[in-house]
Amino acid sequence: MTSEERRAWSLAVISLIAYLVYLVAVLAGADYVPALLWTIGGAIVVNIAVDISFGHGQKPDQRDREIGRFGDHIGQSMVVAGAVTAMLLALFEARYFWIANVIYLAFVLSAVLGSTAKIFAYRRGFHPW
Repeated sequence: MTSEERRAWSLAVISLIAYLVYLVAVLAGADYVPALLWTIGGAIVVNIAVDISFGHGQKPDQRDREIGRFGDHIGQSMVVAGAVTAMLLALFEARYFWIANVIYLAFVLSAVLGSTAKIFAYRRGFHPW
């Protein structure tokens, strides 16, 4: 397993865990702003720690860069969908809670979808056009 594939796995898993922790906190009655900020910050710190603990491994080659771009392009579709949804919510003057949650969910889905695409490309093969 390359270091880039390990990064994809850690990003997907940590993003999901952080979002689940956020959901549990909010459903338990915690204020959403601190819960959102703490889970995002915690996920960033844990991702950095995991990346450091695994080491950098080999230097990314051309295939790693192409798979990275491929996964990033797929993941960005969720960011666009989340931005459009958040804009529509803002136009309809929805509460900040819903707008913030749509944006957070879009970022989580982007990380998970992009990482999943990278993992599949590493595991099943990647054929650039």
